[in-house]
Amino acid sequence: MKKHNFNAGPSILPREVIEKTAQAILDFNGSGLSLMEISHRAKDFQPVLDEAVALFKELLNIPDGYSVLFLGGGASLEFCMIPYNFLEKKAAYLNTGVWAKKAMKEAKAFGETVEVASSAESTYNYIPKDYTIPTDADYFHITTNNTIYGTELHKELDSPVPMIADMSSDIFSRPIDVSKYICIYGGAQKNLAPAGVTFVIVKDDTLGKVSRYIPTMLDYRTHIDGGSMFNTPPVVPIYAALQTLRWIKEQGGVKEMQRRAQERADLLYGEIDRNKLFRGTVINPEDRSLMNICFVMNDQYKDLEADFMKFATERGMVGIKGHRSVGGFRASCYNAMSLESVQALVDCMREFEKLH
Repeated sequence: MKKHNFNAGPSILPREVIEKTAQAILDFNGSGLSLMEISHRAKDFQPVLDEAVALFKELLNIPDGYSVLFLGGGASLEFCMIPYNFLEKKAAYLNTGVWAKKAMKEAKAFGETVEVASSAESTYNYIPKDYTIPTDADYFHITTNNTIYGTELHKELDSPVPMIADMSSDIFSRPIDVSKYICIYGGAQKNLAPAGVTFVIVKDDTLGKVSRYIPTMLDYRTHIDGGSMFNTPPVVPIYAALQTLRWIKEQGGVKEMQRRAQERADLLYGEIDRNKLFRGTVINPEDRSLMNICFVMNDQYKDLEADFMKFATERGMVGIKGHRSVGGFRASCYNAMSLESVQALVDCMREFEKLH
């Protein structure tokens, strides 16, 4: 039976990325050594890192003056590194979910932190719209896609101060105007690579402005100067990221990824809105995530939730259980997700509807 992987992260990757990475783990570039056992300073690995950086810049049309880094620690470490490197007096945060809230918590240790708006009162089921960003803030931080709650910012905001974005779960799913940001970061385990590497896009001339001492490993300048090799980088996830970046380019780039994402989302949201058994948790269509599609049983059918989970699992659906804070179901449809798998879930929902 074919498995349809809707896991929220670590998540689905293109099959050819998995196969090429697996081959390199057995024998990297015909060296007779595994990718897992070579030195990160081996002459064969430097081109991997260089090409990955070059493809990052090409696919996202990153302007001159920005560096692309591959680091450890996940986006959670970036929650601390961002204020370490950028917060001098005040920072502004848009609170749209658990990860935005955690980022804001870390910033509070470094200076005044302003929550410009929040949707916490309604379990983060919408993106706040009417708020004022303080013009004296050092930066405005946003989380562009909220995996747990299924909300997403689909275009760049206008801000009177520099912007920083956590794009862990929607990077490479749409074109972005990198020039609007001084830093974009994210864990790779959604659209880019297996867990273990974090990407950071940072504007070089915005660094070194804070008066505090920054520990060496937490200073972005350390990793720019070291070419992401100040300490041993996670070579396997970086290699997998390179294969994913090549795949995105071969498939037509981020515009094609956006088209596919919209196609998948239209199909699944269309069924959620049509099917009497289900309802979406994010009502406003403009706030609905294309990456993480969240839905629950309609109130009168709440007692069927466990039955549908069992029904769907028996038909090959993997990872559709919703986050514990929301309940219900979550279908994560990252770049590698096929329309065929989304159609299989839709067919499953229709079949279950007929039974009830």
